Amino acid sequence: MITCSSYPQHIYLIITLMAATHLTKQSFLDKVFDYENNSEWTFKGDKPCIIDFYADWCGPCKMVAPIMEELSNEYAGGVDIYKIDTEAEQELAAVFGIRSIPSILFVPTDDQPQMAMGALPKHTFKEVIRDKFGVAEPTN
Repeated sequence: MITCSSYPQHIYLIITLMAATHLTKQSFLDKVFDYENNSEWTFKGDKPCIIDFYADWCGPCKMVAPIMEELSNEYAGGVDIYKIDTEAEQELAAVFGIRSIPSILFVPTDDQPQMAMGALPKHTFKEVIRDKFGVAEPTN
């Protein structure tokens, strides 16, 4: 909570920060793609998403983590940001053939997903969001 005491009536502001959502196998099946019942890619979301396949011990993953959090805040309501812990969700990692991390899955609403490997810089995420998702950079 941030307190602003420069006004006589004391105004209290509560700032809610969006965070990247951690997916389990079940939440992935519910929110992204039910690969158990569909062989053809059918995205279940209503807005594009980015999925970060990571592990807690991975150095490059730790460099991407704050970028994912920033994007989650900046594009709240326009792009969903998800994270999948490959140690805890080994089946999901296997389904997508994850062999190196971080691996980033870019999922547009009406096209096939695309995978990128490695610790991408923030400007690359923003370019994909703009060019592949058609989502403009928010003006804050």
